[in-house]
Amino acid sequence: MGELLLRAGVWLAATPTPSPTSGPSDDAVTPGVVGFTVTFLIAVAAVLLILDMTRRIRRVRYRDEIAHKLDAEAGEQQDDADGDSRP
Repeated sequence: MGELLLRAGVWLAATPTPSPTSGPSDDAVTPGVVGFTVTFLIAVAAVLLILDMTRRIRRVRYRDEIAHKLDAEAGEQQDDADGDSRP
């Protein structure tokens, strides 16, 4: 059994380990100009969509405020009209 372990150890030690290669070139692992352009365009589109959404939400909020004011004024006018007709 000891001889078998010894032979296995010698065989494993004699097996050369792979040497590291130089690796991929920088052009193969970086996104380059195309990647930057696509990322920039997506960011610009996101900013424009956020600005448009903010504008639309603000417009809806203002319309709601105006509708509440008009309802309140109409209610006051109705109360004034009811108050004048009572003796």
